Formats: sequence, C-alpha cells, structure tokens
Amino acid sequence: MRVFLPSLLLLVLATACSTVPGTGRSQLNFMSAGQEMKMGAQAYTEMLANERVITTGSDAEMVRRIGERIARAAVDLLPESDAKRFRWEFALIDSPDNANAWALPGGKTAVYTGLLGITQDEDSLAAVMGHEIAHATSHHGAERVSQNMLLQLGMLGASFSMKDMDATERNGYMMALGVGTNVGVTLPFSRSHESEADEIGLMLAAHAGYNPEAAIGLWERMGAASSGAPPEFLSTHPSPGTRMDRLRALMPEANKLYQAALKR
Repeated sequence: MRVFLPSLLLLVLATACSTVPGTGRSQLNFMSAGQEMKMGAQAYTEMLANERVITTGSDAEMVRRIGERIARAAVDLLPESDAKRFRWEFALIDSPDNANAWALPGGKTAVYTGLLGITQDEDSLAAVMGHEIAHATSHHGAERVSQNMLLQLGMLGASFSMKDMDATERNGYMMALGVGTNVGVTLPFSRSHESEADEIGLMLAAHAGYNPEAAIGLWERMGAASSGAPPEFLSTHPSPGTRMDRLRALMPEANKLYQAALKR
C-alpha cells in the first residue's frame, strides 16, 4: 500500500493533464468532454424543474441574445476549446431575491432575475455571463471534481501512514490536515478558477462586442451588495477589490478586442 499510493498518484497526474483554452494553464481533469456535457445536460433539466423559467419578454430575449453572442465569441476566440461542441441554452429564472448566474458543463446557462438589478445594462450582464461561460469552456467543474478525488486519495494515504498512532492523536492530525488542505489548497484553487474565469470572460464579452469597461462598475456594485463577506483567504471568491484591480490590468487587451469587434 505504501508503494501503491504514490505510484497511483504519479499515474493519475501523468494521464489526466490538459490545458485551459485561453490561458494555457495546465489542469488536472479526469473527465472527458462528453461525460461533462452529459452531466451538465442532466443537471440543467433537474435544476430548472423546480424553477419558474421566463421564456418571453425583453429580459428573457436579452439573456438569450447576450448568451448567443458570447457563445459565438467562445467558438471564435477559443478554437481549441470544446465550445463548438456545446449545446448552448440560456434561461432566465424568476427569482428576484437571487442575484446569481451559472453555466454548467456543456454550455447550459441560467441567469436569475435578482441579478438584473445589479447588472443594470447589457454590457454588465455580458461580463457576468462571459465569466460563467468561461467556467464551462475552461472545464472548471471537472477540474474541481478531479482535484477532490486526488485530495481524497491523499487523505487516505495520510491516514494509512498514521495507522500505528493513538486514535485520538491520529484524529487530531487528520482534522488539522483537513483544515489546512481547505485553507491552503481548496479555497485558493477556487479563487484561481474565479480569477481565470474573470480574465477569459472579459475577453469573451469584449470579442462579442460588449464594452469591457462595464465590468469595473459591475464589481463596484457587487462589492456594495456583498458587505459582510468573509476575508478573501477564507472565501472561494476573490474580494471585489482584488477582482477590479486585476480587471483594470487586463483592460488594455480587452479594449483591443472590443474595438476590433465594433469594426466588424
């Protein structure tokens, strides 16, 4: 067992590495695109089954219009991605108290009506939808699943290596290891996903013809709406201030895409 676990870890790492379209970052991913798309389609059906989906009206049309433009931008700007294989769908969910949006593997995307009061305009909503769509094109969901599987395997190995310890002492070490893994690995990993989706999503929205500068005002409003949030190091998301600083640094590149889009 002592030899088997390290050997298995090396085999897993050697066979499950891929690259994120748009940033080139290496990622761990045990799932195929087909598996992700199947899971995403099933989850989409289940999630919408208990929601009131708005299919008509200007807001629903706006969500579909923005989504379709960003989906085309993803196919164009990220040719190495699976965006052209995705079966895109864009839904508006009637939930005035929920200021949220999400995109599942395979391009199934939803926006809650509570978000529209914060986005306020199409350019800002495009920044949010670009961010969520970037999670899907970057296979972040599959990467999180893969990371959790690897961490569980590592915890199993750690537990086995301490099998001769007193039970109380072993449980204390395992609890500390679990907390350390969460704060030192899982949360920073989630924040890196959010930052990566911010970057790719900003470029997708700009390439689709939406003003990337709107993202700054959006996160200012998001920050005002999320007072009382936990410190960044204890959160799955970067702080609004961190996000705005990073977006400002990316703005020259995004504006080039936006200006090129306006000329097309």
